[in-house]
Amino acid sequence: MTAHTLLIAPIGLLPVLLYLALLLQLDSYKLVSLPEILEALVAGAVIAAVAYFVNGRAISALHYSLHAYSNFVAPFAEESLKAAFMLIMFARNRLGFMIDAAIVGFGVGAGFAVAENIYYLTLYPQPPFGVFVIRGLGTALMHGGATCIFGVMVQSLTERHSDPNPLYYLPGLAAAVALHGLYNYFQGTPLLATVVMLVALPLALLLVFNKSEHKIHTWLLADYESHEHLLAEIRAGRFAQSAAGRFMLDIARKFGASVMADVLAYIQLHTELVMRAEKDSLAHEKGVTVHEGRDVREMFAQLHALEKKIGRTAMLAIWPHLHFSRRELFELHELESQAR
Repeated sequence: MTAHTLLIAPIGLLPVLLYLALLLQLDSYKLVSLPEILEALVAGAVIAAVAYFVNGRAISALHYSLHAYSNFVAPFAEESLKAAFMLIMFARNRLGFMIDAAIVGFGVGAGFAVAENIYYLTLYPQPPFGVFVIRGLGTALMHGGATCIFGVMVQSLTERHSDPNPLYYLPGLAAAVALHGLYNYFQGTPLLATVVMLVALPLALLLVFNKSEHKIHTWLLADYESHEHLLAEIRAGRFAQSAAGRFMLDIARKFGASVMADVLAYIQLHTELVMRAEKDSLAHEKGVTVHEGRDVREMFAQLHALEKKIGRTAMLAIWPHLHFSRRELFELHELESQAR
């Protein structure tokens, strides 16, 4: 590697990573852990490698010029691949709020951009300085911003509707593809495209963070109170007499008397853990670091033991009626990760 390459490499690689680090600092709830960020970066790099082969095959099959392909097909292909990873994260309940969807989405895009720029560094022995300024400050932020927008829009739509629907993913994908395509379209004036990206993206993300943090605070307080009420009902023995409790136990009764007791224990333990997670999040908001330990690990071990004892068939039957939200499942995942 030449001295020229070593000089310009940081310009193409570091800005998007520094931007990602800034997003992590702005997140007062610290919802996304370092291992999750590294996972997003690696996933983005792998997706970039996959996209290289997909784009090569598609250009050969479609007989498009490189210019036409980069404007009209590449944005859809690349954003669809990045969106696929995000959908896996949503399906695994790893993203519960707009902030973490934005950060992980930007992380995936950043990994994609870094891998792509490393490839260009190896491809050209004397990479032009101006090209890498544009790639580092414009193209890289575009990749991060497009996947970030996809994550935010999917999270926003799924928050408003309790029923999962694949159609909720389409507006986010359309927006990501449009941003990517528009950026590529203005490559004739790359400096203008880069300046717009540098100005517009921070403003949009600041609005998202401000709105999301307000919603998180309001939701945590309300949800904590509702869980506190539910736990009091269970401990006082009143949950089984409520309409929801009777309905749940009627379903559990079909699998045997022992399952009924285990289901009640499972709901109680699940609620206690969610409340613990929400209490930690409220502490994080105030700048207090909470270190979970052995007691939480033991509670999770008991929770998983109850899941096995209740059985897969019974869990599938009662799960839709437990009404544990994706946010609560996300909180549990974060709490269990911290306890480990």
